[in-house]
Amino acid sequence: MDFRLKLPKIRIVPSPETRLRTLAQGADQAEAIAARIRGRFEPFLQTLYSLRTRIATAAVSLLAIWIFAHVMFASNGMIVYRTKRSECQQLQKQIQQLQKDNAGFSSQIDQLKNDPQRIEREAREQFHYARPGEVIYVSPPPPASQAPTTRTASK
Repeated sequence: MDFRLKLPKIRIVPSPETRLRTLAQGADQAEAIAARIRGRFEPFLQTLYSLRTRIATAAVSLLAIWIFAHVMFASNGMIVYRTKRSECQQLQKQIQQLQKDNAGFSSQIDQLKNDPQRIEREAREQFHYARPGEVIYVSPPPPASQAPTTRTASK
């Protein structure tokens, strides 16, 4: 069995002068790398800078087109809005017609409950009631008209 303690290795920290020298050497290399990268991308950046107004115009145009498409064709867009609005108008007309019919039926019900002349008229028309001494004549229904039959040969 090994009872030794495992201690981490002690790290020796370099002196501040050594660290500064290492940093200065690394800075020279970093500046050289940055100059190389800048040299490669300089023509591209110059072209990009000269075309900045065209790029901005194109970006704004694309944004406007996207907003227009979103407003027109999205799930709550203008086309759907117009469809729903026309559907709402049709339903409003239907509601008004039904309310008018309902008012007419209500007046008919009121007349049938309270107006004796209306009650008598309905009894005579629907149930063929008559007053004592009256005779009711009922005409037979007209015969159904038949289409004339022709006996021509079909070609």
